[in-house]
Amino acid sequence: MRTKTLITSAVLGMAGAAALQAQVYSVNAVGYINVTCKQGFNLIANQLIAADNTVVALLPGVPEGTSVYKFDPATGYTITTVEFGEWTNPSLTLSPGEGFWLRNPDAADLVITFVGEVPQGSLSTGLVSGFNLVSSQVPQAGLVQTDLGLPVEEGTAVYKYSTTAGYSISTIEFDEWAPSEPTIAVGEGIWVKAITAGSWDREFSVN
Repeated sequence: MRTKTLITSAVLGMAGAAALQAQVYSVNAVGYINVTCKQGFNLIANQLIAADNTVVALLPGVPEGTSVYKFDPATGYTITTVEFGEWTNPSLTLSPGEGFWLRNPDAADLVITFVGEVPQGSLSTGLVSGFNLVSSQVPQAGLVQTDLGLPVEEGTAVYKYSTTAGYSISTIEFDEWAPSEPTIAVGEGIWVKAITAGSWDREFSVN
């Protein structure tokens, strides 16, 4: 029997949300993430490096009509949908550091399982001035700046989304988070409104 080992709570935590729940298990630095998507739009992320990070490989067997919306600040949204059992844009990739929308067309919860290696080493996610649809590259729950290292300056804002409550917004005002520093869950995507272009950098090791 294969043993499932939780990668220390200090490293890979779990956080509940009304529209998104995630669990992380790992054998060494290889594991899986379960993300539960409610009916409608879910703002999620794949935080593992798979052998194949295309939607075809990452999201097999999802219901007819399931859609993925990936945002590029320069070009806008790229959309792919399951039609007649196949993705309309099968080469679309979903990599660590990228947030994306997944639309679940069914009333029943849709559990997405991502499998792969935990990103380690020098990690960097580019940020443009303006809105960025991103995630932590590491599958770790925590405070977005204090625990996960998001760079901030006056006016930086983080937009979290819930299918039940809509958006909650946190902004840096007078060098402090208002109303409070947001916590993000494992497998959760967020919008980051950056004031100046830069990158979300982190040195990370499971050991």
